[in-house]
Amino acid sequence: MSSQDIPEENLPAEQDRTVAVADEKDPFADPGLPPHEHRIQDIDERAAKRSERTVALLFTVSMLATIGFIAAYVTIPVDKSIFVFPIGHLSALNFSLGLTLGIALFCIGAGAVHWARTLMSDVEIADERHPIEAAPEVKAKVMADFRQGAKESALGRRKLIRNTMLGALTLVPLSGVVLLRDLGPLPETKLRHTLWKKGKLLVNMNTNEPLRPSDVAVGSLTFAKPEGLEEHDHDFQNEIAKAALMIVRLQPGDIKDKRELEWSHEGIVAYSKICTHVGCPISLYEQQTHHVLCPCHQSTFDLSDGARVIFGPAGHALPQLRIGVNDEGYLEALGDFEEPVGPAFWERG
Repeated sequence: MSSQDIPEENLPAEQDRTVAVADEKDPFADPGLPPHEHRIQDIDERAAKRSERTVALLFTVSMLATIGFIAAYVTIPVDKSIFVFPIGHLSALNFSLGLTLGIALFCIGAGAVHWARTLMSDVEIADERHPIEAAPEVKAKVMADFRQGAKESALGRRKLIRNTMLGALTLVPLSGVVLLRDLGPLPETKLRHTLWKKGKLLVNMNTNEPLRPSDVAVGSLTFAKPEGLEEHDHDFQNEIAKAALMIVRLQPGDIKDKRELEWSHEGIVAYSKICTHVGCPISLYEQQTHHVLCPCHQSTFDLSDGARVIFGPAGHALPQLRIGVNDEGYLEALGDFEEPVGPAFWERG
């Protein structure tokens, strides 16, 4: 239905739209606004009611999604995972929180937009601009009042009041800073240490068996974890995020870094698998160049030269783990990493 199909007496009253005509005195006269087109909601109350119900439905869905967000946060375990096609396995909590919060925010926005486009007035109104700055006499009065108020406050003479007031205003924001303490436990030294220590065996992540030097072929890439760390452990994810290893065997003559050679065993080197950019797991290895690539942001490290960064945004080399062989012929750690693994943080020296 268009405005041409509605009797003239049912149409909203038109505003006066005076149009200036350009002439020699005013060649840039305001051409005015085009004729206003009425929406179906302006001329048909039934259409307006439908729009009203649509907006109310969107806001109601938003409320239900918010309730779902709270329920998901309270009831879904942190370690629960679900399969979502075609993405794969995801954290059930993160997926639920993101989905419900996204629906809640989208419905509020969609409802507001639909309300504005169909029910709020869309009549164009022109208003003449006026100077924003105050008149000179108003400025003079404001400045005079300010000077009078400053004089009456006696801040210049009452130094004790002034200094204590400034001290109070400076310290009161600290109360908000203290509340940040409840955002979570302090890291203490947890980021500096891993499960690796002298005598810990290197266990193959795939077979869950301790590694012998003969298990690592030249040019191969093997992932390892510390002995005793199992996937069903409560803190497995936190610990493996720091202790995951890449095991690569090079020809001893190909190792350029002196310390890397000393910390290896028969060309077998062990480096942290955690990228020093944002903590992604490194998994791509190029046999000919001995380079490893982080798939997230393409940081590239040279495992034949102390795992130094040769490309990408990573800030420092991958930490190396010193390894050896025990009396039974298994690869073992000779201590922990000498520097924190993963991305840089404020305690890094």
